[in-house]
Amino acid sequence: MTPTEALLADDPLWLIILKVVVIFAFLMVMTLFMIWFERRVVGRMQQRPGPNRVGPFGLLQSLADGLKLAFKEDIMPAMADRGVYILAPIISAITAFAAFSVIPIGGEVSIFGEHTVLQVTDLPVGVLVVLAASSLGVYGIVLSGWASGSPYPLLGALRSAAQVISYEIALGLSIVAVVLYSGSLSTADIVAAQSRQWWFVFLLFPSFAVFCVSMVGETNRAPFDLPEAESELVGGFHTEYSSLKFALFFLAEYVNMVTVSAMATTLFLGGWHAPWPLGGGVLDRGWWGPVWFIGKLLAFLFVFVWLRGTLPRMRYDQFMALGWKVLVPGSLVWIVLVSGARALRGSAVTPGEILVVGGFLLVILLVVAFLLPQRQPEERTHEVRTAGSDYPLPPLDLVVPPPPPRRTAVGAGVSTAAASGPDGSTNGGQPARQEEGHGTT
Repeated sequence: MTPTEALLADDPLWLIILKVVVIFAFLMVMTLFMIWFERRVVGRMQQRPGPNRVGPFGLLQSLADGLKLAFKEDIMPAMADRGVYILAPIISAITAFAAFSVIPIGGEVSIFGEHTVLQVTDLPVGVLVVLAASSLGVYGIVLSGWASGSPYPLLGALRSAAQVISYEIALGLSIVAVVLYSGSLSTADIVAAQSRQWWFVFLLFPSFAVFCVSMVGETNRAPFDLPEAESELVGGFHTEYSSLKFALFFLAEYVNMVTVSAMATTLFLGGWHAPWPLGGGVLDRGWWGPVWFIGKLLAFLFVFVWLRGTLPRMRYDQFMALGWKVLVPGSLVWIVLVSGARALRGSAVTPGEILVVGGFLLVILLVVAFLLPQRQPEERTHEVRTAGSDYPLPPLDLVVPPPPPRRTAVGAGVSTAAASGPDGSTNGGQPARQEEGHGTT
């Protein structure tokens, strides 16, 4: 049993409940803050102030929007499957909160005389818990699209399922290198391994790059927000949702952003430990841990906002090609390189030197592969049927067909069709005559 597990095992029940409540409140506050932060940053990018009316600096705007959603009319489609329709947003929200339970946000502290670690629980397979929770979250999206009884939510749900399947593989492969180098699946052990050497963002930079791209795809954020593309699918999988059910989907999206950012901080940026110049001192102990952790967390969240404000949405084929043709093969090659470096630990060349050089070459290879022009598909030639075929041909080369014959009225209430000549005139090329004694209309 590790020291972290020993401390967590001695936690009384009231302390466990207190940790759960604090984590829940932290995620709720971070959601409200991120909505305000995103609107302010995007506003500054577009040279406008953003929300600045409700509360100081507009900080209460997100809370006001949440209260407004609570009082909105709850509309349910007539063709919806009622039970599944209600259950879908709950699944998305619960899985988003559950993934944060294994992430350490600080070291050993004393809370009302009880020595504990700032972490709800530390499992030997903590990394797999996060991956499992992120995979289960897509069930809420798929069920919401199917239960809505509408084509656009269903298309968004199918997109989300394909997106998670594609990028969950790349995300898992990027974590394999971290597990190989740290020797553990426990999040606390991974943080401790980085405190004894360089952060993994330097030693395993290709894994860090793949993880960052995959976590944007996992959370359906721009430029990978294809399941809710407004220009293509109206509102995506939550088109038919309103009031608090829509708010739960909105909450799950931002909680997932915070969770994957916290996971990236834990795996690659040393977790709650202070940066290199300050590591190991008094600023790397006690309640300083949450300060460093939140600072790194906000840096990742800013990248999410930055991507949304600067990059256009990718096409679906480009998005899938990036995942299956670049990220997955590159991760597999990188895992082989990391395994070889770990096997050569007793040689004259250190594993860190091998990984830095190999990672640099792999990143160059991935960038070149992504930027190479793709081969254009050959245009298919269609056979043109001749005039003697079974059915008539449509007009070709913008040939406009002759106008239909004009109808003229002869006599009172009696109409006849004038025969059309080759030049479009009537009566075989002669203009139509009006008979004496009969009016025309």
